[in-house]
Parts: sequence; C-alpha cells; structure tokens
Amino acid sequence: MKLDKYIKTALALGADDAVEFHIDQIIFDSRTILKCMFGCSDWGFGHTCPSRNGSLMPWEYEKVLRNYNRGIIIHSRDKKISQDVSFEIERQAFVDGFYFAFSMSDCACCEKCAGFKGVHCANPKKARPAFHSVGIDVFKTVRQFNLPIDTLKDKNDPEETMNWYSAVFID
Repeated sequence: MKLDKYIKTALALGADDAVEFHIDQIIFDSRTILKCMFGCSDWGFGHTCPSRNGSLMPWEYEKVLRNYNRGIIIHSRDKKISQDVSFEIERQAFVDGFYFAFSMSDCACCEKCAGFKGVHCANPKKARPAFHSVGIDVFKTVRQFNLPIDTLKDKNDPEETMNWYSAVFID
C-alpha cells in the first residue's frame, strides 16, 4: 500500500512537502548526539531530547526504528505546522490500523518547554523526539528527495529560510 493518502493529508494541512520513504532511505548516524550535547540550548531541559532521564540513545533508536518499513517525511517552513501535521498523520495511521505509527518532530507545543522550569511536560501525549535527535542525519536523508535544507549562515537574515522536518514511521 502506498502512503499517498497521508501525503495528500499532510499537504492539505499545510506542509510544504511530504514524501514517502523506505527505511533504507533513512540515514542513521550516531554522531547526531554530539550536536545535541554541544550545540543545543535544550540539552538537559527538554522532555523530548536525548538528555532526558531514561531516553534512548541514537544507536538504540536506530535498532527500534529499523523495525519499520516505511513512512513519510514532512517539510514545513513553520515548526508548529511540522509538528501538528506529523502528529495528525500519526493519529490517522493509527486509526487506519497502523497501531505502531509514530511521529517525530521538534516540539512546538509550548512557548517555553516546562523542562526549563523543572516540571513535567505539559503535553506528554503530543511531545515527540525531534527527527534529528534520534540519530538520523536529516541533511543526507532529505537531500535524497531533493527537499530544501541548508545550514543557516545568519538566523537573523530574513533572506534565509528555516526548514523544519518531521517524520511519521508507519507500519
């Protein structure tokens, strides 16, 4: 079964792009943990990041995620849209009988993560780990599909576009 239904839904919900992937097209690289540990201000605070107590490490996520065969990658220029679309696709796939459907995206549920206040997550049913925080090389992965992604040279430059990626693993 093709995942066209979910791709159409993602686009209708506001995604800029949505493409089907096969698990062999997901590029895993455990070095992503270095970018999390030594480049992300959420490290040690975010409820969905690998610094959370009990979180799997990237090499453990890879073992789990390789049990899936396919899914869709969602691209948006808006972080919240990326998360909302991926979560809705997960919900629809679950209702359609894909009970292991699982979405991943940078969390945009709250203006400021409750983890920074030292309290429990305000949206534990919706918060998911980011596509990149689970050991996936998002750059290499999405470039296979000719999706836009570049490192930002100056995040304050209005000419530069931030691209947000999420994924829904469906099986």
